[in-house]
Amino acid sequence: MNGVAFRTAVCTLLAGLVLAVPAHAKPREAVVLTGEARAIDGDTIEVDGTRICLQGIDAPETRQSCTTADGGSWACGRYATAMLAAAVASTDVTCTARGRDRYQRVVAVCWAGVVEVGRSMVAEGLALADRRFGRTYVPVEEAARTAARGIWAGDFEAPWDWRRARRRG
Repeated sequence: MNGVAFRTAVCTLLAGLVLAVPAHAKPREAVVLTGEARAIDGDTIEVDGTRICLQGIDAPETRQSCTTADGGSWACGRYATAMLAAAVASTDVTCTARGRDRYQRVVAVCWAGVVEVGRSMVAEGLALADRRFGRTYVPVEEAARTAARGIWAGDFEAPWDWRRARRRG
């Protein structure tokens, strides 16, 4: 097949594919959930009965403790939960679903007014950027670490390591 015949065949194939798509077909629209939110833990909220994991972050578990700079212990998991509760308490939350996790919970980016909630938790040093799902919050995490905010003020076990250690025991 010469070049002209090949280009003609490709164009014909592409035209057929375009014509095969119904004219009313639209790109899949994002699912948006809006309403009052309640914090479940430091990276999970509930809106209108739907559990939502904040995309791209992982906060200390509610029962998890961290170490202060002087070696003391503090309930970083409960504190992260309380701060997330405070962040979503004053206004309706709007979440754009991005998918579901392995437990079939909605994974979403959520806003409380003009504040992106997940970004705020990472910026305050109350959650880590979860690199398994992207690098969006990595620079935010690095700024929190440099400023020694939240869990970065002392020592802590990454939430995923903390969970893994308790599953084995």
